[in-house]
Amino acid sequence: MIPSQQNVVIVDDHPLFRRGLIQLLDATGLFRLTGEAANGQDGIELVKRVRPDLLLLDLNMKDMSGIEVLKAIKATDLDTRVVMVTVSDQAEDLVTALRHGADGYLLKDMEPEQMVESIEAAANGRVMISDALTHLLAAALRKGRRPDTSGEAGLTEQETRILELIAGGLSNKVIGKELDIAEGTVKVHVKHILRKLGLRSRVEAAVWAVERLLKGRTG
Repeated sequence: MIPSQQNVVIVDDHPLFRRGLIQLLDATGLFRLTGEAANGQDGIELVKRVRPDLLLLDLNMKDMSGIEVLKAIKATDLDTRVVMVTVSDQAEDLVTALRHGADGYLLKDMEPEQMVESIEAAANGRVMISDALTHLLAAALRKGRRPDTSGEAGLTEQETRILELIAGGLSNKVIGKELDIAEGTVKVHVKHILRKLGLRSRVEAAVWAVERLLKGRTG
């Protein structure tokens, strides 16, 4: 469960969708809207000013793309989690968003209850992707040659354990507590894991682990 209310900013150029999303979040009592913007540039300035816990970001906007906004936010020292909320179910958009650090990718046509559950999970540190899109991500990863085992990738025992926890949806902070190491140390390990696997995001690493590491143990 989310320990306290999360501060949320919504950046989307469709006012009706913003209103609907705000109503959904208000009903949970778990989120507090700290601002909204109708375009990317205003959204970047707003996020830098109010430093929210969570940013719900549209992918396609008139002035600049959600990817550009995402890159600008991830280039700062903010800990804001960024979840893309979009109509695009294209594999290229999904992979691009994840590779630039998106903490989730949700489709706007999700059922309201599922949307809220996914946003709550994202606020708790999990990387959320609409169920309808997970096969697209797996297919995109299979196009490139990746190591098939942790040994082939050269992962250490600690890195393998961290990768398993990432696949379980745990955040760096929770992983640090689980392994009794500093969150900063976890971040360093994650960077090494991604480099060794030839991947660019935690979500890609999680998919790799589920398909190659964990499946081999349960199959």
